[in-house]
Amino acid sequence: MATRTRFIFLMHPKEFKQEKAGTGRLTHLCLAGSELHVGLSFDQNEKVQALVNDPANLTMLVYPGPQALNLSRGDLPPVDRGGRRLVVLLLDGTWAAARKMLKLSPTLQRLPRLMFTPTAPSRYIIKQQPQVGCLSTLEATHELLLALERTGLDAYPQPAQLLNLFQRMQDFQMRCAADPARTGYRRQPYSSPGERSLARGRSASRREQYLGRVPATGRKLDQPTASSSTTNTNVALGGIAPG
Repeated sequence: MATRTRFIFLMHPKEFKQEKAGTGRLTHLCLAGSELHVGLSFDQNEKVQALVNDPANLTMLVYPGPQALNLSRGDLPPVDRGGRRLVVLLLDGTWAAARKMLKLSPTLQRLPRLMFTPTAPSRYIIKQQPQVGCLSTLEATHELLLALERTGLDAYPQPAQLLNLFQRMQDFQMRCAADPARTGYRRQPYSSPGERSLARGRSASRREQYLGRVPATGRKLDQPTASSSTTNTNVALGGIAPG
């Protein structure tokens, strides 16, 4: 599927090595012109740095935050691009992994940030999302494309393509789990995502702060420090839910 927006997936090494159901890889295979890079820090990644430093690109990080530009509200009209191509970077990993990747990459900390308001809760049956609003990388990309089309920044003629692939992948995993000849799969039935208990504790509180639902106390983990960034006036654009 061709898109005017260029999608760049930054995958945590654990996601690359261990995940049976890595949705970032599936999404990358669906989007023409997208790229996938594996690592913890991307300051030395020549291809990522070339995208960030290209004046023809408007490169933005998908990451949540109370000061984020929300595509669903039309915070980024087409005129704001100044003729540049929109390039979006998505962190592909767990919340903890995404925070570590961001912490180790000052270049990413300095980028303007982008977010959206989901049109539907996560459809992830074989995994539990920690908070309402958290989505898989595939679902996040789907929501981004919906918002980009509504604002006139892109076209999304086949919105069912990613979601259908997502369901097929999960159906396959559930068939594997039901096969007694296969090892390494859970054997209990999966509950409906809407029936599951949400995460609690310190990590859940941090995610609530990132999603802008509660005020932050002290410096947020994703806030650039004086040593890592001199561009504190950058507009913070958040995204929804790594993973």
